[in-house]
Parts: sequence; structure tokens; C-alpha cells
Amino acid sequence: MNTRLTTEEIVRTFVEYYEDRGHRRVTGSTLLPPPGDPVLFTTSGMHPLTPYLEGRPHPLGRRLVNVQRCLRTTDLDEVGDTTHLTVFEMLGSWSLGDYEGPQSLDWGYGLLTDGFGIDPRLLHVTVFGGDEQTGPDTDSLDLWQDRGVPVELTTEDNWWSNGPTGPCGPDSEIFLWTGDGPPRSTPTGDDRWVEIWNHVMMRHRRLDDGSLVPLPQRNVDTGLGLERLSSLLQGRRSVFECDVFDPWRRLLPPLWRLDEPSLRLVGDHLRSSVVVIGDGVRPSNTGQGYVLRRLVRRLLTVLWRDDSSRTLGDLPDELVRHTLDRFRQRLDPGVVREVLLDEERRFVRLLERGRQVLSRPRFRGPDRLSEEDLHYLHDTHGLPRDLVLGLRPR
Repeated sequence: MNTRLTTEEIVRTFVEYYEDRGHRRVTGSTLLPPPGDPVLFTTSGMHPLTPYLEGRPHPLGRRLVNVQRCLRTTDLDEVGDTTHLTVFEMLGSWSLGDYEGPQSLDWGYGLLTDGFGIDPRLLHVTVFGGDEQTGPDTDSLDLWQDRGVPVELTTEDNWWSNGPTGPCGPDSEIFLWTGDGPPRSTPTGDDRWVEIWNHVMMRHRRLDDGSLVPLPQRNVDTGLGLERLSSLLQGRRSVFECDVFDPWRRLLPPLWRLDEPSLRLVGDHLRSSVVVIGDGVRPSNTGQGYVLRRLVRRLLTVLWRDDSSRTLGDLPDELVRHTLDRFRQRLDPGVVREVLLDEERRFVRLLERGRQVLSRPRFRGPDRLSEEDLHYLHDTHGLPRDLVLGLRPR
């Protein structure tokens, strides 16, 4: 692999590769979906393109490429491991009723092996094996077998949908071996196979009754996480070690002594909060503002677990500026800092009330708090489990 590629060079290589093949770049990227969209944040590169996948003509044509920033709360409990981020960038390519899945997979294979220098012997793929409604994806299977890439057939793992209804279809996921020594097992059998790219053959719409009907056109939608790809191409052990996080790794550990998973969570949630604020969201008790509030309070919970004197006021300006620049956001870093500090002050006041609540007879004594107590404290007083357990007198 070419470990010399920077993240910016990876983006440029990806975009130019598809532009050379007739794709037009979709510019503009925000975490906020258009008005009326029921989803709080953009969760994938395809989200803003849903109307065009359903048949509306796109002004730039039928072949598109872009870099889209995304936010996913479904992976919050995974953040702190080596591969998950709350806010990340997604590289994507689309065929809106133009070429089919095998062409997309062939180009993807060429970009990974020739463009990025990945040894094809380190690749493994999964392909949809069919179910009671849809047959196996033999076109993708044939393409991979022609390229000599090992294939694993699955059912649920290789069917993509954006919800219980709407556009969906079979997909083929490409995995890279990250373990020591030669590859072994399969992606479902060994987690050292890391998914790097998903190609969705979006041909169907699922109706309310669960049945499938054809979309007006047969699309291909691909997406790969930029930070994950960068970490793998740069030979790093986690997404937090790719060059995007260089200033975070340099400045955070001396500031706050934390174990590695906690350091990753704090760095991720701080970085994500900066991006969310940069897109115009402010903390609140509902909607997008609640997601931001949850991120800030979750990272403060981790920070204060060992030392209650820690404060976001110590956050270096360089990290805020670096993140705003990285995501091309024009906002005064001082505004971001004030939003974070204001939320920290609100959380401190909440904790003071929490201590008063925990001093009530119901919560005193040697017995452990019940699940009912913990739910009550969270739902009624907004006190997270970790802080409750830390605040309760022992």
C-alpha cells in the first residue's frame, strides 16, 4: 500500500479517477438535511441524492461523485474502538440509471489496486446470496470471480436499505485484511477483515407491506469512509491515527491523561461537536440540538470521571481552527468555544441538582441503585448513568 498518501491526496485521487470516467462532482456538503426531511442529520453520501435515485433528473447528469460529511448516532456506543467516528467524511460515486453494478465494482477494484496501490491478495468481498424475495447477485459474483477476489455470500449483511421502506437493493462490500501474516477466514469470521467500500445496486423500493417493487431506474450507489480509508492506506492501527487527527494526537494527551478508548471518545465527540456547531446547530433539549448536547455531555462525563476540575476552556484553539478548516466551515473559533463553555456551565448546574437528588433517602444506603432508579434519574433529571454512579456517595 502507498502509505505516503495524505488524506487530501486520497480525496483528489478518488474524485479525479471518477471525473476521468465521466462523473461530475457534486459540491456543497452539510450535516443538515433539507427542510421537511424527517432525518436529523445527513447519515450517508446518498441521503441528499434520494430524489434522484428515485428518478428525478439530476442537473449534473447521471454519473456523480462527491465528498459528503456525515453524522451517525447509531454508532455512538462503538466510538472509542479503532474504526468508528460520529462525524466523518464519505467518498461516493453514483450511477443514476446509467451503468450497472459490475462496471462499478470493476472501477472500484481498479482504483483500490492501481490508484491506491493495495495488494489484491489482501482483498475479500461479500455478495448478496439471495432470499425468499430476491435471487442471488450473480452479476457481482461473476465479476469478482473473474478478478480472482475471494467471495463470501451472505443475506442480511449484503442487503442495503435506508429504513423499513424506500429505496434498497443488494450490495457488495469490499474488505481489506489488517492482520499480521497472510489473510485467513472470511469477513464474517474474522474482524481483522475491515470493510472499506460498499457498492449498492439500488434497484428496488420496499413498500409498507414489506413487498418490493422496481425503482424507475437501476442505480448504483457507492460509499467509503474517508478517515477509515486514510488510516488503512497510511498503515495506521485506527482511524484516530490517520493524518487528519495529527493535531489531536499531539495536543490532547498532554492536556488530559486518559486511557486510549476514553481519549478517542473525547477527541471524536469534541471534533464532532465543533462540526455540528459549525453547521449552525446549538444545544437544546430536542432534535439536532439534543444530539449536540448529548455529545458534549457525554465527553464531559468521561473527562470528569477521574478529575472534576477539567474544563473545555483548556481546549486549544488550534484544534477548533483545524476542524473548522478541515470541514470548510466559516465560523469564528471563539463562537465555538463559547457554545461549548456555555453547555459545560449548564451541565455543571445540572450535576449540582443531581447531587441534591442523590442525597434523598430513596438513593442513600449501601444497596446498588436499581435499573428503575437509573432510568428515573436519567429521564426525570437528565443525569447519565456514568455520572450518577460517580456522584453517588460510597
